[in-house]
Amino acid sequence: MRPLEDVRVLDFSTLLPGPLATLMLAEAGATVIKIERPGSGDEMRSYVPKIGADSTNFLLLNAGKRSIAIDLKAKDAFDRLRPLIAQADVVVDQFRPGVMDRLGFGYAALKAVNPGIIYCAITGWGQTGPKSQIAAHDLNYMAEAGLLGLSRGSDGTPAIPPVLVADIAAGAYPAVINIILALRQRDRTGQGAYLDVAMGENLLALAYWGLGSGFGTGAWPGGGDALVTGASPRYQIYRTSDGQYLAAAPIEEKFWQNFCSLIGLTEELRPAGVDQALVKRAVAEIIAGQSADAWRQAFTGKDVCCSIVASLEEAAADPHFAARGLFLRKVAVEGGSLPALPVPLAPCFRSKEDVSAPPLGSSNDLLPGNGAD
Repeated sequence: MRPLEDVRVLDFSTLLPGPLATLMLAEAGATVIKIERPGSGDEMRSYVPKIGADSTNFLLLNAGKRSIAIDLKAKDAFDRLRPLIAQADVVVDQFRPGVMDRLGFGYAALKAVNPGIIYCAITGWGQTGPKSQIAAHDLNYMAEAGLLGLSRGSDGTPAIPPVLVADIAAGAYPAVINIILALRQRDRTGQGAYLDVAMGENLLALAYWGLGSGFGTGAWPGGGDALVTGASPRYQIYRTSDGQYLAAAPIEEKFWQNFCSLIGLTEELRPAGVDQALVKRAVAEIIAGQSADAWRQAFTGKDVCCSIVASLEEAAADPHFAARGLFLRKVAVEGGSLPALPVPLAPCFRSKEDVSAPPLGSSNDLLPGNGAD
């Protein structure tokens, strides 16, 4: 038995943060019912590339769920959903603050039907505060939480993150953590909970080292001037002779000495007190003298904390991930299958069975009236 097989979730969210959170709950056994708008459904369905009617994004993020298509603005929407609300353990909402209240589906209305319900609202800036109604996306949260400012390149321009850090690490993951905690608390007290998950503020925990430095000593890091943002030759990306890149992270002294010996860095440049810019230039010149494959072979089996930068395609085919069975489970799609998203749940909590994403409104038979809107 998976740990959440007795948990029922109504998911009013769209796109990424909420759907990824409820995907993890579904993987752990919860029954997740997506509440979607009639006709078009979750906007993620329309993204490209598509396989059949829906995008690969939607298929991966919503595998194993059910779908109900209903117009939440309809006069009878609440009454039609009332039986499901009464049975639900968790509700996930991703609208701006106040929207669900205006639709008649806010926490107070749901709690009146189901006092033990756990209501998780995921927003950019939280339910209160001066930014609560401001529209934003992942890049904006990263910018205003100070994280983009830590990614400045040599010309001072911040780098665009290649993944949606706020949506995932500050939205979906905290939502799951708090939902699990609320379920545990309800087991002990019988009380439901309202969870205010704010992505912008949750990002700050990821910059713990910078906050510690700033609050503790007054030395606030900027872009490129700290250990993990490019100031040190011990945490750096170096170009190889064939145009590839070496990610070198021999931070600890033992790794640094191993690294220096293997690349042949002169003894006088190895101590921590040496001008770090000078050391970076010297290491860069050495690394640029050989190909990525030559460095890969030189570092294999050595404790140096160095890696050749892989493409996503190369990473997906990595023999290590294959040995771990990362992509064994499949999402059934029209005419074939996709590897299921390897969400970070222990294998003992997940089903080994293949799954599929729901067609829009395919579970409308759960509603009184038995029909799509």
